[in-house]
This record gives sequence, structure tokens and C-alpha cells, in this order.
Amino acid sequence: MIFRRLPALLAVVLCLQGQARGSEPPESPQILEGRRVIFRLKAPEAESVQLKGIHRTLLDMKRGRHGIWSVTVGPMDPGIYEYSFMVDEEQMIDPSNPSIKPELNPDISLLEITTDTPLFYQWRDVPHGTVHLHSYFSQSLKRLRRVRVYTPPGYEHHPAGKYPVLYLFHGTGDTEATWTEFGRAHLILDNLLAEGKTAPMLLVMPDGHADLQEEEGDHKANFVKFEADLLGSVLPLVDGCYRTIASPEGRAINGLSMGGMQSLDIGINHPDLFAYIGGMSAYVPDAEDLLRPGFHNPHGNDEIKLLWVQIGKDDFLLKEAEKFHALLTKHGLRTQWTLTAGGHEWPVWRQYLRDFAPLVFRPERAPAPAP
Repeated sequence: MIFRRLPALLAVVLCLQGQARGSEPPESPQILEGRRVIFRLKAPEAESVQLKGIHRTLLDMKRGRHGIWSVTVGPMDPGIYEYSFMVDEEQMIDPSNPSIKPELNPDISLLEITTDTPLFYQWRDVPHGTVHLHSYFSQSLKRLRRVRVYTPPGYEHHPAGKYPVLYLFHGTGDTEATWTEFGRAHLILDNLLAEGKTAPMLLVMPDGHADLQEEEGDHKANFVKFEADLLGSVLPLVDGCYRTIASPEGRAINGLSMGGMQSLDIGINHPDLFAYIGGMSAYVPDAEDLLRPGFHNPHGNDEIKLLWVQIGKDDFLLKEAEKFHALLTKHGLRTQWTLTAGGHEWPVWRQYLRDFAPLVFRPERAPAPAP
């Protein structure tokens, strides 16, 4: 693995050496008028450099003076883009750009294009909440872990009020930071609240990777350990540190891809803890395993206020999701199932959070925060 990355690492080292000799690092990305963007990389020893992620195909970059490669794209639509450089066929981040997508093995840089009319997940001039970072000792895993908690605008000014909580999970390869740094979950909630479209709530975003020895494609051990950590350490931490409605009616659970499997698995099998359950493009390789041995559901969804599942028509997990939906129907679980446009990608999941948040903790469904 290390040797495969040597060309990319060499490009970074050469770039830093050039900076140390007094040369200025190339500006990248540089946003021009008309939302055109120049991407640059200093890699004098490279034989080829390409831009990955902005278009469906790789874009060849042109070598210029002092070994600086560049390419201009656009005009680009407003949004958040992920991109990287392919240096002699090895992927690397943009060393001139400090904005990096949070991942277990980061190799993707981020670019945001804004306009005078921000998108629903971009910063607007509205009241904003706060994202808190907690380190905690997991009782089940016996090691330090991290979790992010969003509190809505006004939380600090209403010391008697209690709030419901949405537990929000990330996908494979991501971290507890991805939903805020890339998904912009906190800004989605801020904007929905400003529009009066959702109830004030906390967002809790834990680290979904509980099994450090997890093998690619085998998530079962990770699911078991994650659930133990969530129920044994994260829920007590949140209910102990924040003013929460610590009842099923005050808790929702949702996630994307791997996190979608985690949220559906934990939520459906723990209606005593979560009344609102969702799954975004959920990874469900063995649908029958989700309903654990001894699962009985004589009363349908009576304990569940909402069982919500969405997936894109171009998602590679669609067939498994359809089998999962059929299984829920077989067991008498009523679902709000929606097939949407799009594939297995973040523009879809941001929209899903925007769709899901207004459906939970509404006054007619759950207690509102105390005054």
C-alpha cells in the first residue's frame, strides 16, 4: 500500500521542497469570475497529472513552467464538490487546499461554489446552532472514541427546555466528522428551522467504525460492537450532558449506506428506544438477518411512529433495498418507502436529511421542547 502511493507522496514532497526554497505554492483551486475554476498542482517529476471527480471522466492537466500542472473547468454549478489529483495514476489530495473530506484514509479535497442564493445545505444569514466535539471512553470497546453533537439555535438561552434527538450515522470510509464537514447536516437543520419546516432538535453523529479489525465487506462484527457502544456509552453521554427528551418519542435514528443498515437494524429491534427510524440508501446485504432471532411483530408498527426508507433509482444497492422492503411488508411493518432520482452519492443524502427532518418530532407526533 505504501509503495503504491510513492509517486503521489513524491509529488507532495517535491511541492513542499519548492516552498521551502522560497517559491510560492500554486493557488488551487482558484475560483474565477463566472464560476470557472483553475486547479493546479506542482509536480515537476510527474509524467502525467489528471483531475478526478469534477467530471465523470478524468481531465488531463497541462504541464507548465516550474513543473506546475493546471486545468480550467466551468462554469460550475453552485454546490460542494469532491476532487483529487491522479499523479502517474496514483490518487492524492490537493496539497494547496486545506479543505479535505473526513475519511478513514483521506484522499479527497473539497471545493464549494456559492452564489447570492445559497443552496439548502449552504451557509445562510439565519440563526445558527453549535457543533460540539466530545471524546468519551467506550465502556464496551474499552478505548477512547469521538462523537459530534449539534445543538440548535437558542439551545443555550433556554436552560429549562428539553429537546428531541436525531442520531445520524455515516457510511463506510467516513468518520464522525463527515456529516458536518461534507454533508453540512448542521446547516441543513439551521436553514430548515429558519424556514419553520422542522422542530428544534439535537443531532448526534458518532463514529460508525467500532471494530478496528473489520475486514472489507464484512460488517457484522462492526454492527454488533457499534450497537453496544451506541446504547451503552453514546446515549447515556448525550442524555447526561444535554437536555434531551429521553424517551422513544424523543429519539429518531437514521443513516446512510452502512449507517443506514445500522440505523434500521438498531431502530427496528429497539422500538423501546427509537420511535422514528430511517434508512438512506441502506446497505442491506442479508435482509433476513436484520430481524433478529425471536423477532415478533404482532402489532405491526404500533410502537413506531415512522419507518422511513429512501433510495435512488440509480443506486447500486437498489435490488437489496427492494428485497428489504418486501421483507418489512411480509412482517407487517408499514414503511414510508420512496424511490428517488440519483445514485449512491452525497447530493442525494443531503436531500434525504432535508426530507426526513421535517417528519419527526412535530407537535402532533412528539412533545415539543419545553419553554
